Amino acid sequence: MELHSICDARSCGQKSCRKTTETLTEERDIFRVALSTNLSRSAVSSDGTNASKQVDAVKDFFISYTSADRHWAEWIAWQLEESGYTVAIQAWTFREGENFVAEIDRVLKETDRTLAVLSPRYFDSRYTRAEWTAAFDKGNLLPVRVADFEVEGLLRSLSYIDLVGKDEPASKEALLSRVKSEPRKPMMAPSFPSTLTADRAVTKRPRFPGALPPIWNVPHQRNPNFVGRDDLLDRIRETLTSEKAAALTAIHGLGGVGKTQLAAEYAYRHTADYELVWWIKSEEPATLASDYAALAVALDLPQKHERDQSVIVAAVRAWLDHNAGWLLVFDNARKAQDVREYLPQNPAGHVLITSRDPSWGGVAKPFEVEVLLREDSIKFLLERTGQKDESAAGKLAEQLGDLPLALEQAGAYIETNSKPLAEYLSLFEKRRAELLRRGQPVGYPDTVATTWEISFREVEDQSAAAGALLNLCAFLAPDDIPLPILRGGAKYLAVVLAGVVADEMLLDDAIAALRRYSLLERSEDSLSVHRLVQIVACDRLSDDERKKCAEAAVRVVNAAFPQDSDDVRTWAVCARLLPHALAAAEFAERLELAPEATGRLLNQAGLYFRGRAQYAEAKQAFERALRICEATLGPDHSTVATYVNNLGQVLQDLGDLAQARQCIERALRIDETAFGPDHPQVAIYVNNLGGVLKELGELAQARQCFERALRIDEAACGLDHPTVAIRVNNLGGVLKDLGELAQARQCYERALRIGEAAHGPDHPQVAIYVNNLGLVLSALGDLPQARQCYERALRIDEAVLGPNHPKVAVEVNNLGGVLKVLGDLEGARLSFERALRIREAAFGLEHPDIAISVWWLGTVREVLDDPDGARRCYERALQIFLKFLGADHPNTVRVRKHLAALETRKG
Repeated sequence: MELHSICDARSCGQKSCRKTTETLTEERDIFRVALSTNLSRSAVSSDGTNASKQVDAVKDFFISYTSADRHWAEWIAWQLEESGYTVAIQAWTFREGENFVAEIDRVLKETDRTLAVLSPRYFDSRYTRAEWTAAFDKGNLLPVRVADFEVEGLLRSLSYIDLVGKDEPASKEALLSRVKSEPRKPMMAPSFPSTLTADRAVTKRPRFPGALPPIWNVPHQRNPNFVGRDDLLDRIRETLTSEKAAALTAIHGLGGVGKTQLAAEYAYRHTADYELVWWIKSEEPATLASDYAALAVALDLPQKHERDQSVIVAAVRAWLDHNAGWLLVFDNARKAQDVREYLPQNPAGHVLITSRDPSWGGVAKPFEVEVLLREDSIKFLLERTGQKDESAAGKLAEQLGDLPLALEQAGAYIETNSKPLAEYLSLFEKRRAELLRRGQPVGYPDTVATTWEISFREVEDQSAAAGALLNLCAFLAPDDIPLPILRGGAKYLAVVLAGVVADEMLLDDAIAALRRYSLLERSEDSLSVHRLVQIVACDRLSDDERKKCAEAAVRVVNAAFPQDSDDVRTWAVCARLLPHALAAAEFAERLELAPEATGRLLNQAGLYFRGRAQYAEAKQAFERALRICEATLGPDHSTVATYVNNLGQVLQDLGDLAQARQCIERALRIDETAFGPDHPQVAIYVNNLGGVLKELGELAQARQCFERALRIDEAACGLDHPTVAIRVNNLGGVLKDLGELAQARQCYERALRIGEAAHGPDHPQVAIYVNNLGLVLSALGDLPQARQCYERALRIDEAVLGPNHPKVAVEVNNLGGVLKVLGDLEGARLSFERALRIREAAFGLEHPDIAISVWWLGTVREVLDDPDGARRCYERALQIFLKFLGADHPNTVRVRKHLAALETRKG
């Protein structure tokens, strides 16, 4: 069974309504039954004649379509009407305010044939599903395919009209050549419905889908690599078409996030919805006014040649107020007041604004444009470059923060230089700032660096504190930068920023100045900055400025990072600060700044990592802290002893006992020289050395270490101090291994009393003492009490550390041992297997703790009459023990005996 020993790692002293699925299903079924019933009733009258022929308003065709394909449906309807057929189509036929299902029922009874406009979106609507299935049942369905996709299911059996890839004349020929009914020429030409009236009528020929509006000046070609954003585009469309007043939508976000591309894509997707689309460059007042006034020429207004531009602007606005079917795009507007005088009030027109400023609530419905979803970034890179390396694309997307401009810039560079994605990724990791300045991304006027340069300069002109705040944030992790740590570390900040962070209103002003350009985001008590903004902000600083900011960042985070970072009670704070600690320390280490603060911060991060069983990360943090400290303070400083001790502890965790022993012995020599043999600090290293010696099987020497540490701490701290409990617990462990069970039990019970008084009943430290008491109770034959101890320890650690922590594996393994002796072999097997899974996930396939779990699993397999399974377990455990503990270690000897006994029984 397994002992929890405790060694000392050391801190350095310092309103909508949604229908349920059931309701939608019920509505769909009722709708379909109603359609089928009414269709069958209309087929035959009471005297047996065809009832549909008795209806005067019979139409030749009903056009079934989904709203996404309305433009195709209207074009098809127009061609049929123009050729003498009569058509029922929702856009022209249905009366506003009428029951939609009832209208569908009515027109299906009054039409001879149903023409279904097929695209993938057609099959997403429950209404179109009911329409085509009813027509299919009646045998009068004629499908028309308008999108490139595979028609499946029942419709696959029908011969459809295919318009995919055809131009307008060819499409018209394909459509009409398949229509066989006698033409019924209407008495008068139908008119197109006005967007200003509810009862619409067709007045002009619908444009062939994809054709541009008559008035169109969008300066951007449609981006063939546009990906994602479908949900945002749908929400923008919904907002623009649902407002009672003139629909105004502002999309805002960081420069390079794709606002202009999004607005252009919206315009291209909805060309058939507008007769006029006018693009207005709005960054400068003069350009805004000029582009707006230019619309007078396109409209051929009488005022188009007026010298007074305000007269022209007024005339354009008046025309927009009295006409429908237009879209204005104000691109890159600086602020709401710049465009307010140009906004018409007509409810039939739409206005789309792009801006970096998020403050549009008083003018328009704001939508924030965020970076792409990772899967969309990967898709873009692969399609843009024509490559297939998804792994490299994913890593590069992460490095670029999923920013569309940066993705396009990278794609353009890769295309120009025929460079594999993986090679560009490697180059970017080495020369990020330089690559962000290079190249000419397609569809964007500037590179990432130049896109933000003007914003940086304007922020600095408006607020020196805002510029300083952004520069500081460039040396931290990009997300969730806690404002409290800035206030707490004000003394380390530049003078221009130190006074601002202490004054709430001044800090609000500085943050607002940055938010106007979307250079950072604020969420309650934290800030976030895009990682590429950080890179560019850092790159534009001088060497001296960069060093000052990096030093301020590491000192601010170091001051906030908890002293007891190995204590579970501090872990929530540690977890939040950890990304900032690692980022700031990396800058400081590279620039050789603030070595004491940097070393201490890395040490505290290492303690946190070790507590969370992230041993590889802990080892790296301790090694970095040690290198910095040795270079600054020399090899024999007490702080060096602290860091080398902590490195020894994690090496012990990782099973490298020889190196662990060397580290702890070095720490002990340093502090014995500095403080003498009986100092409490020396007791820490003596105790830790005892722990390594015990694992190495040197029990007598381990006992001497634990007894020495106990004497020092009892004299220095008193008999009931929590540190004394640690020494007593560890002494109990070696006494148990030496067979002195009564004395071991007394040690564990004493440690438990002290621990419960100091920490309460549910602390992980208490779980250690409870587990170890269970060990000695089990050895004494009190199995029920031992089981209770293991189960209590397990409950505590699962609640605090989670179900997959290596400490949990100790208790699970011990519980399995008791269950085995109690005869619950299946329960024992499950426990040993769980402990093994936890440890393999934490340590890999080779570690002394892995060998313990495998060993115990072998014993239960042997009892379960699985000698081959038991032998494999013993052999695996033996190989691990030989590698890490040597041939003479007690564990190695015991496993060898188990294996020999098994072979003897088998023979």
